[in-house]
Amino acid sequence: MSTTTTQQAVNARRAVSFFFALLGTVSGVWAARIPAVKNTLGLTDGQLSYGLLAIAVGLIVGMRFAGRLTDRLGSARVIVPAGIGTALAIVPAGYMPTLPALIAVLFLYGVVNASLDVSMNAHGVEVERAYGRPIMSSFHGMFSIGGLLGAGIGGLFALLGLGAGTTLAATAVPLVAISLYAGRHLLPASAPTGDRTPGTAGRAPWNGWIVLMGVVAFAGLVGEGAAVDWTSVYLFEDLRASESVAALGFAVFSTAMTVGRFAGDRLALRHGPVRLVRVSGVIAALGLGGALLVGNVPVAVVGFGLFGLGLATIVPQVFSAAGNHDPARAGQAIAQVATVGYAGLVAGPAIIGGVSELAGLPAALAIPAVLAAFMAASAGALRPR
Repeated sequence: MSTTTTQQAVNARRAVSFFFALLGTVSGVWAARIPAVKNTLGLTDGQLSYGLLAIAVGLIVGMRFAGRLTDRLGSARVIVPAGIGTALAIVPAGYMPTLPALIAVLFLYGVVNASLDVSMNAHGVEVERAYGRPIMSSFHGMFSIGGLLGAGIGGLFALLGLGAGTTLAATAVPLVAISLYAGRHLLPASAPTGDRTPGTAGRAPWNGWIVLMGVVAFAGLVGEGAAVDWTSVYLFEDLRASESVAALGFAVFSTAMTVGRFAGDRLALRHGPVRLVRVSGVIAALGLGGALLVGNVPVAVVGFGLFGLGLATIVPQVFSAAGNHDPARAGQAIAQVATVGYAGLVAGPAIIGGVSELAGLPAALAIPAVLAAFMAASAGALRPR
């Protein structure tokens, strides 16, 4: 590559990293202020779940259009308006007076969120191709960093006694401004990344490989959802840990996942995506399996850390493989895989909860451990074409 091209790739990597961090920040701020919205509207847990489900439905609906839009216009033309839209679309959620209005806003937020998710992953694949080495995992690491930043911002505004709407609006303003700046450093939309030029992408058919990649992503995201919702509950209720110690479960998981994502690119370069995902799946399965089998608080906390470390690199490698499977239709391939995969975030906690009612939480949490083993067994499908 020429010096100019190398600098363009470096600048584009920084820009894409920002958009991943943007999505994580918005998600983190919203998650931190959900209790305030719930309290303001006087919602029950069940009523709140309808609003949260609206985000998931919006994501799935949005994926139907985001892939083709990204392929048709080029990811560079979609990512900036999608980033601005994502930052702004969540703001009204802090001001809605009724549950139906909140549901409508969160559905729209999910649709816009899908456009950013697909376009930034697709552009990340383009930048990765320009680099000539794996960098996708670090992008997803920036999402994790953004989530931690957003949670901190939400907590600070809550401590200051400011409302959810104020928090979301104050967060959106700088994100919009930086989006406009970062967009100037993306790779040109007309830059060749395979045989694609804007306007030429046709409809990408579903095939067995796409479905398998979607199922692998589903398995990974079921694990992430289970960790978010159930690790602390398992430590507190089943292992009788104190509330403060129980909170360590997800904190350790999240930290390990962030560290694993930033280490993932170097590991993928050294060992290749197939071996990385295979070993990662085994680590995740053994970590969670050990946490459940030993039934000891320190061992469980370490096990949850290994679970996060193992899961960290799998979904980024799946998205990278999907984007490179057919460069002319990278957006649609990512959207198809994400559509199946993100269903895991929706269905996972519900599945764990349902099985827990029937057989107990330890047995229910064995499901993500088995799915981690499945991901290890399916790693061969990630071998580059």
